[in-house]
Amino acid sequence: MYLQLFQVKKHLNINDDFHDDDEYLVDLIMAAENVVQKHIDVELADLEDGDGNIPSPLYQAMLFLVGNYYANRESVAFASVQVLPHAYDYLIALYKNYNGPHEGTSTL
Repeated sequence: MYLQLFQVKKHLNINDDFHDDDEYLVDLIMAAENVVQKHIDVELADLEDGDGNIPSPLYQAMLFLVGNYYANRESVAFASVQVLPHAYDYLIALYKNYNGPHEGTSTL
């Protein structure tokens, strides 16, 4: 995993001593990483620097996704429709492979 649980909890303003949702948050982290990888059509491992880190805009895009998934747990909302901020699209567009999927990735 590229995102760490403590980073996600900080992003979501969840106290470090609250652990009831930890397993769920880890699942959301893994889902967000897979979604970003599919959206950019590039293996995240191919974007790692020498320390195993990926570009910071992709970290932020994943945090946006986790936050959205955590706040909107169902696919239907009866109050109002919320769209993921355009910032997500901009951040992943910086790394998107517009030539098609790399080997090992596939389209959604």
